[in-house]
Amino acid sequence: MELSSTTDPARRSFLPVDAESCFPIQNLPFGVFKPKDGKPRCGVAIGDSVLDLAVLDEADLLPSFDEVGLFGDSTLNRLGSLGRTAWRTLRCRLSQLLDIDEPAIRDNASLRQRALHLCSDVEMMLPVAIGDFTDFYASKEHATNVGTMFRGVDNALQPNWLHLPVGYHGRASSVVVSGTPVHRPNGQRKGPDDEAPSFGPSRAIDFELEMGFVIGSGNKLSESISVEEAEDHIFGLVLVNDWSARDIQRWEYVPLGPFLGKSFCTSISPWIVTLDALAPFRCPGPEQVPTPLPYLQSSQPGAFEIEMKVSLTTDNISEPVLLSRSNFKYLYWSMSQQLAHHTSNGCNMRPGDLLASGTISGPSPDTYGSMLELAWNRQRPIQLPNGDTRVMLEDGDAITMQGWAQGDGFRVGFGEVTGVVG
Repeated sequence: MELSSTTDPARRSFLPVDAESCFPIQNLPFGVFKPKDGKPRCGVAIGDSVLDLAVLDEADLLPSFDEVGLFGDSTLNRLGSLGRTAWRTLRCRLSQLLDIDEPAIRDNASLRQRALHLCSDVEMMLPVAIGDFTDFYASKEHATNVGTMFRGVDNALQPNWLHLPVGYHGRASSVVVSGTPVHRPNGQRKGPDDEAPSFGPSRAIDFELEMGFVIGSGNKLSESISVEEAEDHIFGLVLVNDWSARDIQRWEYVPLGPFLGKSFCTSISPWIVTLDALAPFRCPGPEQVPTPLPYLQSSQPGAFEIEMKVSLTTDNISEPVLLSRSNFKYLYWSMSQQLAHHTSNGCNMRPGDLLASGTISGPSPDTYGSMLELAWNRQRPIQLPNGDTRVMLEDGDAITMQGWAQGDGFRVGFGEVTGVVG
């Protein structure tokens, strides 16, 4: 089967899929789910259903890859470690099996009953065991906005920012799947007019609209991954909300960077969308001036046209309020550049490692990817439909992020990542 045919807009599944569903046959993202009376196992999203890969494997319908029980794993780490050829082979086979003209599942009522679960009937799990988590600062608009607030417009970007993807190592243990409650962390806080710091709950919880990518096959210690090879190591993408306690962060981050203000919670969406599914939406990223050093130069566009939006509901507002619409294409530094730079010193990546983009902000205020920017450091309170205002998030506030690439009559989506502060 030709890889390109898996994203053909005319392709249809025998299962009904709404045109605005995130999960048409052109997508087929990987995840880990737990049925009502079963153990977590690997699955693929199709329409409003989850396809059980362990059941299909037992029916000898999937490639084995010489890996016993692969699809019964409670994480996707082992599948990711097999490399891009294996992911493509599996995705092509699943596309065949779900095609409207393929009878293997379509005409087998018993198999359909065992292999297909409604999304509403299963619990989605963290898709991979995350050994390491790195957060970048790859949006020029976001970095410029934050720098302008705290250092002034003439010193908004630090001298290194246009030469390398700036990043820091986050806390992998506090990465959670969408729907996990977000606790308000304690920490030291010191306002500009305070004589001394105090300790207590953060008064400035913020969201950050990000995209993350999951490492599939890694590299050995002391070896690097080139910018041209980088996508062969990227299993797929997830939505990321890297929650921030701005007051804690502001006091602690000099001189070594984020710590307790960021490590209390990071939420990700449960479905890993492959680069092959996103291939039709590849596009050039922003022009990079000055030209990056040779090890960061790529021969192909590294951006993707992916719409992203952030919505808020509160204890007093049940209908989602749109806060921001941004786009993945705004990122100045591409995923391939981020990965190439991260490993340029010989740092080893392992299956399941998560790398996130940092806040994705666009060129206008309605495209800003954090409350810090939307309310411009508390100077421009956000007006809500019921008369309430927000400069930061309050207890009971729920943030939902969504992302999708729009095709001709279909969309390749990520579902959503949501969390309630409390």
